[in-house]
Amino acid sequence: MVAFVCFLCPGMFNALTGLGGGGQVDPTTSANSTCAVYATYAFFAFFSGTVNNKIGTKRTLLFGTLGYALYVSSYLAINIHPDAGWFVVTSGALLGVTAAFLWTAQGAMMLSYCTEAQKGIFISIFWAIFNLGAVVGATVSFGQNIHSTVSSNGTYVGILVLTLLGVTIPLLMADPDKMIRTDGTRVMMPRHPSWKSEFHGLWVAIITDPMILLLFPMFFASNYFYTWQFNDYNSALFNIRARSLNNFMYWLSQIIGSGMIGVVLDSKRLRRRVRAFTGWGILLVMTFTVHIWAYYYQRTYTRASIPIDSQKMDIYDTGYPAHVWLMIFYGLLDAMWQTTSFWLIGAMSNDTNKLAIYAGFYHSIQSAGAAGVWRMDAIGLPYMNIFLSTWCLVVAGLVFAFPMIYLRIRDTTVLEDEGLMQRDQEINDTRAKGMIESGN
Repeated sequence: MVAFVCFLCPGMFNALTGLGGGGQVDPTTSANSTCAVYATYAFFAFFSGTVNNKIGTKRTLLFGTLGYALYVSSYLAINIHPDAGWFVVTSGALLGVTAAFLWTAQGAMMLSYCTEAQKGIFISIFWAIFNLGAVVGATVSFGQNIHSTVSSNGTYVGILVLTLLGVTIPLLMADPDKMIRTDGTRVMMPRHPSWKSEFHGLWVAIITDPMILLLFPMFFASNYFYTWQFNDYNSALFNIRARSLNNFMYWLSQIIGSGMIGVVLDSKRLRRRVRAFTGWGILLVMTFTVHIWAYYYQRTYTRASIPIDSQKMDIYDTGYPAHVWLMIFYGLLDAMWQTTSFWLIGAMSNDTNKLAIYAGFYHSIQSAGAAGVWRMDAIGLPYMNIFLSTWCLVVAGLVFAFPMIYLRIRDTTVLEDEGLMQRDQEINDTRAKGMIESGN
C-alpha cells in the first residue's frame, strides 16, 4: 500500500516531470517550479525524520500526499492561462514541504517492515510499483498526444485524477505498530518522545554512525541527473509525442532495473559484503556506459541550436530508435542507483527511528542537489556544462561510497549499529535508577 501511494502521487509527478518542461513548450517555468520543489524539500527533509518519529508514520505519510494534486493542477491551470506561472512555482514550493514527509515515512516503512534478508527485494518491489505509476502516467500522456505535437488539457486532467486517488490510500492503511515481519518479529515503531530528544537524535544518529557522511555525495547525485535527462535531452531534442513515448520507456525500464539489482543485492549465494561490492561495480559500469553514450549526442547540439517543438525529432524519424535506447538505459541506471542507495542505508541499521532519520538525510541531500541544477537549467547554463557536472557527480558518489562499503557494511546488523536504540536504553536505565533512588 505504501508503494501504491507513491504509484499515484510521486509516480504521477515523475510522469509529468519526465515529459521535459512538464509537457510545456517553454520549460523555464517548469524548471523554476522544480527548483522550488527541491529547495523546500531539501530543508524540510532534514527534519522530517524527527517529525515522523514524533507524530507517527501513518500521519506523516498522509500529510505527505497533499501537495501532489495541487502541483498537477497548476500545470492544468497554466495550460489554460499562460500567465499563471506564479501558481506553478508556488505549488512547487508547497509540494516540496509535503513530499519531504511522504518520502521519509515511505523510507521508514519500507526498510523496517522487512527482515535483513529481504531488504533488497522489498526495495525492488516498492520501486517497481512506484515506477509503474509513472508508466501509467506516461501512457495517459502518450495516448493523449499520439496525434498531437503540443500538450493537451486531457494530459493533466488524467494525471490529476490519479493523483487524487493516492491521497485516500493512507486513510485505509493499518497502523504500523500492528505489523509483524515474516520471521514473526514485530516492527519497532517510533517512541513519540519530546521534540528536544528527537532533535538530539539527529546528532546521535550521525555521531554513532559517521560513515553515513560518505554516502552524502551519492545522495546528492541521485536526483541531480534528472535535469539533463528530462529537460536537456528529452525536452530539447523531441516533440511532445516522442517525449511522451520516451517517458513511458524510461519509467518502464526502471521496473526492470530495480528488479535486476534487487536480485543481486539479496542473493542468498553471496555474503552481504560481497553483494554490496557487486552492486557498486554494476553501478560503475552502467555509469560510464550511459554517459559516454550520452556525450556522443550532447556534443551535437546546444541551447541556441534547438529548433521549435514542431521541428524536433519525432517517433517516425530514422534516428529515433537509437535515442530512445539511451533513455531506457538511463532508466535502468536510475533504478539501480536509487535501489542501491536505499539498500546501503538499510544495511546500516534495523532501527525504525534511525532509518527514518537516515531517509530524511537522503532526501534532504538529494533535493539540495536537484534544486541547484534545476535552477542552473532555468537560467540557461549550457547543456554541456550541466551534462559534465552530472557525470562528475555520479562518479564522485561512487568513489566516496566505496570506503564506506569497505569499512562499514557487515554481513549482519548487530546491536552496536542501533545508536538510537542504545540511547533509548540509556534514558530508560537512568529513569529507572532515579525512581529506585527516590523510593518509587
